[in-house]
Amino acid sequence: MTSAAAINQPLWLAIETKIAELDSADFSGKATEGTVQKIARSLDDQGYNVTHHAANLLMLRRAVDTRAKVGRPLMNDFTAAADALTLDDVTNPIQATIAFAHRVGADFPDVLDMDRRADLRATINGIRLDLLVAKANELGGDKGIRYLIENNVAESTIMQRLDIDQAKIDAVKQAIAAELAEIKRVEGLLKEVEGQDDVSKAKHLINKDVADESILSIAELGQDAIDQARHEMEKELAEKARLAAEAEAAKKAAAEGPKLDDISSDDMLGYIEDIREIMEFSDDPAEIATMCEQSNIPKALIEVATTNPDKLDELEAAAEG
Repeated sequence: MTSAAAINQPLWLAIETKIAELDSADFSGKATEGTVQKIARSLDDQGYNVTHHAANLLMLRRAVDTRAKVGRPLMNDFTAAADALTLDDVTNPIQATIAFAHRVGADFPDVLDMDRRADLRATINGIRLDLLVAKANELGGDKGIRYLIENNVAESTIMQRLDIDQAKIDAVKQAIAAELAEIKRVEGLLKEVEGQDDVSKAKHLINKDVADESILSIAELGQDAIDQARHEMEKELAEKARLAAEAEAAKKAAAEGPKLDDISSDDMLGYIEDIREIMEFSDDPAEIATMCEQSNIPKALIEVATTNPDKLDELEAAAEG
């Protein structure tokens, strides 16, 4: 049994750490037994029960004998193997643990014991976390926080290792949620134009306010498709504007009625007769214009009646032939 003291390492790893602190001379000849006793007492002081625990003492003796046989401490291989690990190596912690055990256990077969597999897994997880945090610090800011979230690092660990608060994590999580929602929206929009060419798809997404970056990354359409879509849309908008202008001009022309030269003689005589009747009621140009408009008299004749009424006689004479 161990004491209530805090023990940060499993016993076998604590033993190997102590062995690594000693010189080769401590593992030769008669010095070996004294080395065992010295390490046992040191481990006892740390809270491990070694001196008075037969199994633990036997573990220590085996480790010392292996050190003497191999000629170097296990921790040399352990540290070298740990330092060589990259993020790619620890993507799958289970596989990484097995590979790590076989690498370190090449000359130290006790490392391959299944009883030590959980301890090695904890080591691999710790190394993985350190590598992830290092990468997050390299990315910096929100990108680093996002990186750890996406790699399933606990929020409490992220806050501790990056020295940030919950509000910062929440803000990044909201941004991630918004991006996921946009991905879902874009995927839905793409279904609406399934089977159409890339330019048509790009047009549809642009019209639905999808950013170019999302069109490239989510819809996986090329920049050339986006550029062509925008070019065609500009032409379509220009054509719509032209047609709208023509329609507005036609509407305005219809409201104003025909030009003087386009009014037939019979119609001209009828309009002039109506104008004269209106002038009998008022000589105010504004009132005359209003009553003429109400009688659907062409604007060209209304302008004559309100600005140059004497010209009405000339127009009337011309119409009579």
